[in-house]
Amino acid sequence: MPIVIGAKQESSFGDPVGLLTDCHRRIERFLGVLGRVCELAGGGPLTTEQRGALDTALRYFREAAPKHTADEEKTLFPRLRTLDSPAAKAILARVDELEAQHGVADESHAEIDRLGMAWLTAGNLTPEDAGRMASQIAALREMYKGHIAAEEREVFPVASAEFDQAARDAMGGEMAARRGQQWPAAPDSAAAIFAANR
Repeated sequence: MPIVIGAKQESSFGDPVGLLTDCHRRIERFLGVLGRVCELAGGGPLTTEQRGALDTALRYFREAAPKHTADEEKTLFPRLRTLDSPAAKAILARVDELEAQHGVADESHAEIDRLGMAWLTAGNLTPEDAGRMASQIAALREMYKGHIAAEEREVFPVASAEFDQAARDAMGGEMAARRGQQWPAAPDSAAAIFAANR
């Protein structure tokens, strides 16, 4: 993988809030890909590059993005709700609102996936379906703009300030398990040996 000078290194499971933020950047990037493919191809025949980009973006939202939602709904939000601090209590209504938005986003993603897969299969979309897909993507991008801003400006700072190391470790372990990984790595694993000798 090429090294990009100045690029932010991906967060590890040891920094669960950082990992959630990294996922937001991927969501934004893949929504941008969907928007560009729709804009350029307009529901018509796809170039090889457009087909690959569309397939990759759809697969990301079908397979990886739900893990991010679960990270928030099953790992982050429940812990925030148990905190007995003024800062945590002040954002609970916002947390409820953000969780409700996940359901709205899931419906839009399902529709975009249905239309995108039909496009990949048939080679084109009807003008009506092409317009519907473009409008669903535009609405989703607008929703995510506010959703991500609220999480990163209001919710994540509280989590970073209020969670102790034990809570962060537990969160990282849950998020790793959701992806079929072990964290922290087993002591005899090559990854652990490498990390210990860095």
